[in-house]
Amino acid sequence: MKKRIRIIFTVLIILLLVIIILYPKINPLFKSDDKGVPGSGQMARPGGQMMRPGGQQILSVSGFLIAPAQMNEMINSSGTVLPDEEVELSFETSGKIVGINFKEGTRVKKGELLAKINDRQLQAQLLKLQAQKKLADEKEFRQRSLLEKDAISRESYDQIATELQELEADILLVQARIAETELRAPFDGIIGLRLFSEGSYASPSTKIVRLVKISPLKIEFAIPERYAGELKPGFPIEFRIDGNNNVFKASVYAVDPKIDVNTRTIAVRALYPNSREELKPGRFASVSMRLAQIDNTIAIPTEAIIPEMDGEKVFIFKSGKAFPVKVTTGLRTAALIQIKEGLNFGDTLLTSGTLQLRQDLPVVLDTLVKN
Repeated sequence: MKKRIRIIFTVLIILLLVIIILYPKINPLFKSDDKGVPGSGQMARPGGQMMRPGGQQILSVSGFLIAPAQMNEMINSSGTVLPDEEVELSFETSGKIVGINFKEGTRVKKGELLAKINDRQLQAQLLKLQAQKKLADEKEFRQRSLLEKDAISRESYDQIATELQELEADILLVQARIAETELRAPFDGIIGLRLFSEGSYASPSTKIVRLVKISPLKIEFAIPERYAGELKPGFPIEFRIDGNNNVFKASVYAVDPKIDVNTRTIAVRALYPNSREELKPGRFASVSMRLAQIDNTIAIPTEAIIPEMDGEKVFIFKSGKAFPVKVTTGLRTAALIQIKEGLNFGDTLLTSGTLQLRQDLPVVLDTLVKN
């Protein structure tokens, strides 16, 4: 009995060893492919990889079909909308305000009288000097007649002529002082809110009202110093205003000759006609400029570029395998990069798994993007 049990135990051990030895060979016959179909010939691996029966690795990747594209080099900046002209008006002399001749928020013309300071004393001085000048004119006329007849000396005539010139100078001085009591518009514009009332005492430091010219408007913004030589007067720009879906077009008219040493930027100003006066100064503006436009070029996603010590390369898909290609790059944007040499239209660029790709690695495309 014990002998029979020993024989049965020995047979079971032998059968178990045979199963262990033969299992790896018969197992692939019952394996399914990635869709659950037995005998597919490939085995799925983690991370998008597959294995062929011989143990060869296949990488699942994304492709990008290269076609002619257009690239634009854009600069985006933020700026401020400024009035064409703006000034806070004040008198050139001191005195009591005796007249205000404008309405707040209305348009005024250049030279229009806006406000007046009491000038009665100066007007009185002017009348006095004008009366004296009238007498001096008559006296000078008589003296000149006598001089022509050699009835008086040249010295006597010069004395009265000098007195006449002094009176004329005094009159001009008083007239200039009277002009200082008048507040006039230096340019066409829209008057703001007045800060003083009639009867108030004003001095040269007293701000009376603000005058603003809003047609045209100035757009002031800054660009990085490396673009300082790109923008010239007449260069077109576009800008947007918060709360307004319209795109406004302006043109550069001035570039600051000095770069800001703190921000390493250069200030630029553009002019917008604002003929309908739909925009107001002081608004924030999002500015964009197109520096260059390249048509019918090769533009690929930046993530496909692999930097190396001696340059840059990409991988292309050909006959089911990955092949490295050296490339020469050009214009770069946030998402695309121009390829000047190395690739051709119609090539299929590999854009994923770039760290795992190598020469002649079998790959399969799971997605193909066309630009």
